[in-house]
Amino acid sequence: MPATPDRPHAVLLYHYFHPDDVVSARLFSDLAQGLTARGWDVTAVPCNRGCRNESDLYPPAEVWGNVHIRRAWRPAFAQASNRGRLMNAAWMLVAWAKAAVALPRRRHEVMVVGTDPVLGVLAAIPWRTLRRRTGIVHWCHDLYPEAPIADGMVTATSRPVRMLKRLLAAAYRRCDVLADLGPCMRDLLAEYGSSAKPATLTPWALVEPPRPVEPDPSTRRELFGDAKLGLLYSGNFGRAHSYKEFLSLARAVRGESIRFCFAGRGSRIDELKAAVTADDANISFAGFAPEAELEKRLGAGDFHLVSLRPEWTGTVVPSKFFGALASGRGVLYAGSPQSAIARWVREYEIGWVLTPETIKEVADKLRRLAEDSAAMHAFNARCHTVYHTHFSKHQQLDQWDCQMRAVLDKLVRTSRKNNKS
Repeated sequence: MPATPDRPHAVLLYHYFHPDDVVSARLFSDLAQGLTARGWDVTAVPCNRGCRNESDLYPPAEVWGNVHIRRAWRPAFAQASNRGRLMNAAWMLVAWAKAAVALPRRRHEVMVVGTDPVLGVLAAIPWRTLRRRTGIVHWCHDLYPEAPIADGMVTATSRPVRMLKRLLAAAYRRCDVLADLGPCMRDLLAEYGSSAKPATLTPWALVEPPRPVEPDPSTRRELFGDAKLGLLYSGNFGRAHSYKEFLSLARAVRGESIRFCFAGRGSRIDELKAAVTADDANISFAGFAPEAELEKRLGAGDFHLVSLRPEWTGTVVPSKFFGALASGRGVLYAGSPQSAIARWVREYEIGWVLTPETIKEVADKLRRLAEDSAAMHAFNARCHTVYHTHFSKHQQLDQWDCQMRAVLDKLVRTSRKNNKS
């Protein structure tokens, strides 16, 4: 579809994009397609390299559906290394500043910038300077430097961190909307003192079954044997994640027909395996599932295990929470009771928050559910309904369209006011 002057224009700045299959690239690609379906012209400006393999190269320009992709050439700096990640960030920030000059100017335009590469929001500074009539929305998936502070890599009081926060504050002030992934992330963003409008726009599940997934018998048997209740951890298990609460819960239900399976990869999976003893016969491990098998994998468990170490609260929000609900499965969350996921779990009654104080209570509830299949089916149905009511791709894309059009309306009002004065 050719661009037209009167249609609103969205520019998406994100490191990776279609056809890359990394989760965040899929989300921005879905956002692009969703906006075109809602009447927007969309231009995406990612890099020209693959996320998992830097040698994968994509063409500098193409049209995908109705989305115009203008890729920035980028050297093959290793994204897996801290040095490479920072060099990629610097390169893409320069490329996006150039795009602010090079892209054709449109009358009704909103730029959306994400958090890959790290510090991507700094693109708001040149864009606000060079395209003053363009609205700016930051979709914050990860908070920096808060995440490395939580990980102990840097200290909050160090001079480089203080300087970086001042620079980030300048970028946030230039945004019209700061889109967070939940209330705990919003609280951290509020500390920067930006007057940008806050909005919670959560990620959606990559797979959205139309009804609660029926377990595939062979996958169920592979992961949980003949257990009456299966608890699944599926996905990345990295430095931000905790396992001690899950281990305590598994040991509290030893001898019951309740099994735990950890199916994923990450820097802490070996640590978890080392903590499991010969007596933990109700705990098993499985490999990472390809996307073609994801629905079967997610539907095999009765509950999904989600965790985030308390010190990481607000810096990230685990996306596996949304995948669990989309499959019609409840969540056992190990993390801060003040976190966004803990609040949603309690508000929508879709699982329980695991703390040392609640282990026994949760164990008792799991025992009862293991013996009551009707109650388990009703619980699954509620989780599926909650997802489609509050977190589905359709719901979130409608919210994106609404927020971005509100930005355009505000820009029009401001322009009229300035013209009158």
